[in-house]
Amino acid sequence: MITQPHPSFIRRSAYGPEPKTRAAALPGIVGLDIQSLFPDMPRAIYVEGGDLGVVRAATRNSLKDVPMDKIRPGDKVNVLASQYGFTIMGGDAYAEMLRTIKDVVEERTGCRNIRLRVCTGFRIREPDEIIEHYRLREHFPAGAMGIRAIDKGIPIETEIGTLYGVARVYDADWIIHAHHGELRELDMHRMINRAYKPFAMSYARMETRAVAHMNFGPRSSNFVSRVIFHSPFVQSKFTFGCFLLTSPQGITGVTAGTDLEALDRKLMLLGFKSYGKIRELFAEIKDCIVVLDGTGEPRYMAGGGLSFGNVTEAELDLFDLDVVPVSLGFGLYERPRGQPKAKSVNPAIRALVINHMWLGVPQQELATHIPTIAVGDDLARLLREDPMNHDFMARCVTADNLPTAMKFAHALSGTDKVVVFDGSFGTMTVSPSLASYLTERAPHVSRRVDEELMPKWLRQRGIAPESIEAVDA
Repeated sequence: MITQPHPSFIRRSAYGPEPKTRAAALPGIVGLDIQSLFPDMPRAIYVEGGDLGVVRAATRNSLKDVPMDKIRPGDKVNVLASQYGFTIMGGDAYAEMLRTIKDVVEERTGCRNIRLRVCTGFRIREPDEIIEHYRLREHFPAGAMGIRAIDKGIPIETEIGTLYGVARVYDADWIIHAHHGELRELDMHRMINRAYKPFAMSYARMETRAVAHMNFGPRSSNFVSRVIFHSPFVQSKFTFGCFLLTSPQGITGVTAGTDLEALDRKLMLLGFKSYGKIRELFAEIKDCIVVLDGTGEPRYMAGGGLSFGNVTEAELDLFDLDVVPVSLGFGLYERPRGQPKAKSVNPAIRALVINHMWLGVPQQELATHIPTIAVGDDLARLLREDPMNHDFMARCVTADNLPTAMKFAHALSGTDKVVVFDGSFGTMTVSPSLASYLTERAPHVSRRVDEELMPKWLRQRGIAPESIEAVDA
C-alpha cells in the first residue's frame, strides 16, 4: 500500500552537517507500508512521534516480575546504555525506557544513587550530545556520564585470560544491562549471543573491542562477549537486562529478566520473525539507487526498519549459518579454503547518494565499490577530513544539491528504482517503480521464508519450529 513517507528525525551532531532537503520530499518519492507487505510481522506499539507513555507502560510491565532484592537503598547502581539505541526512531523510545528503568528501581528498592552510563565505541563526543539532547541529567540526578572505549580500563579475568572493561562502567555495586534488540551487525552475531555483545563492545576498552573485531572471525567473536559476561567480576555486579524490541514496523515491546541466555533466545526468535522476510525482500532487488539520509553512520542507518549494513550484504542469507559473511574483510581475505571470494558490497546497489550521514566509522568500501555522490560542500568537507575514511572523497564526486545528485545517479545507474535510508520504520521510502516491484515480490518471499528458510534457520540452531510461533513480540 502506497502512503506518505515518514523520515526519522535527524539529531544535531558535530559528526554530520545540518540537513537541508530530505530525500522524502523529492518529487515521486513515496512511502510503502510494510504491514501491507507482510501482515504477520510483529506489530508496533510505538512509532516515532507517538505516545511515549506506551513505551513507559511496556517497560514497567516487563520489570514487574524481575527480582531487584540485591539492590539496597545505600548502594550505587549503573544503568548501562549504548549509543545506537538513540538512533532508533529519533531515540525517544530508548531514552524513555532508560528513564523508566531508573524510576522502577528507585520505587522498588529505595535506592537513589542510580547513575546512567551512555557508552560508545566510536565518536567520542556523541555520548555528551545524547545526554544533553534528551536532558538525561535531569532524570538521573546521581549522574549521567558518557563512556568511551579509550577511557581508563579495568582488568576482567576470564576463561581466555585478562580482558578489559571500561572502569566507569563497573564503578558501582550493581549494573543494569539496558540495550536494544533490533537487527544490527547480523554479519557478526548471526543471531547468536546478540544479547551479550555490548560486554565486548559498548562496555569494553578499545583493546578488548579489537580482540572481538580482529582476533576472531564473525562468528567466533561472540565468544569474547560471553566470557566477559560470565566472568566472576561481571557476575558479581549484574542484576538484570532490559531490551527495547523492534520490528520493521517500529517498537514492538520491552523484555527484561535476570537470565541473559533466555533473553538472547527471545531476541533470536524475534529477529527471525521480525526481519527474516524484509531482509529476503531486499535480496530480491537486482538494481537500485540507495540514498543515505538519516542519523548515524551508513552501516547502521535504517530504512523501512532495516539497517543499510544488511542491504550491503543482502545477496547473502546471513541467518543461514552455512554462509560465510564478508564483513570486516573476513570473507574477502580470511575465507576458509574452498569458499568463493565474495564482493564486499551488494552489486545490486548501482549508485549511492549520501545526503546526510555521520562520520567516525570506516566506510571506505562504499566509495571503493559503488559510484558514490556526496551532496553539498559541508558534507564533502567533513568526509575529506574524516581520519576514519581518509581517501573517501578521492573516490567520490560532489553534487551541489540533492536533485542534481539524483539526476546524476539515475544517469549513472540506468535504473529508476530508489530506496532511501532515512531512519524510517513502518514505511519504506522508495520510488514508485521499486514500490511496485517489492509489492509484487512480497508474497513469493513470504512463502519461501515460511516453507524453506525459517525451518532451516531454526534447525541449524537446534530450535523446534513451533518455537517461532510461541515467541511473544
